[in-house]
Amino acid sequence: MGLLGSILGFPLAPVRGVFAIGELIQRRVDEELRSPASVRGELEALEQERAAGEISPGEEAEAQQQVLNRLSTDETR
Repeated sequence: MGLLGSILGFPLAPVRGVFAIGELIQRRVDEELRSPASVRGELEALEQERAAGEISPGEEAEAQQQVLNRLSTDETR
């Protein structure tokens, strides 16, 4: 990009910055959703809810499947 391109593109710099920050946040959220510690914590919380009688075994199994499905779909992106 030459001098003219830099001058004409300068007003768009804040917009590019916002997009860059958005992409950074999205990557961080994706990493957090797929982290083994996060998944394990969610599965343990579901088990505790079932043990406390807050959810049924069927609801626990469905929620566990949703967590595991999220893992498999996120990895294919």
